[in-house]
Amino acid sequence: MSVNKVILVGNVGKEPDVRYPSQGQCVVQFPLATTERAYTGANGTQYPERTEWHNIVIWGRNAQVAEKYVHKGSQLYIEGKLRTRSYEDRNQIKRYITEVYVETFEFLGRPPQSAAPGTPAATPSEG
Repeated sequence: MSVNKVILVGNVGKEPDVRYPSQGQCVVQFPLATTERAYTGANGTQYPERTEWHNIVIWGRNAQVAEKYVHKGSQLYIEGKLRTRSYEDRNQIKRYITEVYVETFEFLGRPPQSAAPGTPAATPSEG
């Protein structure tokens, strides 16, 4: 038996990149930051704050919700799975990238705002 499950709570690092590939299905990508607080260990050693960046990928109906409501700074709870893919850069060097493919997500903190200013906030359903 094996399990590939990721749970993250963090903040969106930049405005999401929205695409509609050839299949016509929406895909949304953005970086998500998770931060461990600074602390002092029992022996007096100080550990600084540490931020980890995650590459988030959302497909389908969830992507349509994310397209409308996810913005830079949004705080999200995300459940998904890790996927690693490879590609060749401009110099024909093989590179690898690990992404979190989202299965479900929820908005945390203040209510999400739609892209149009002056419209009331909506609570999207995750479906």
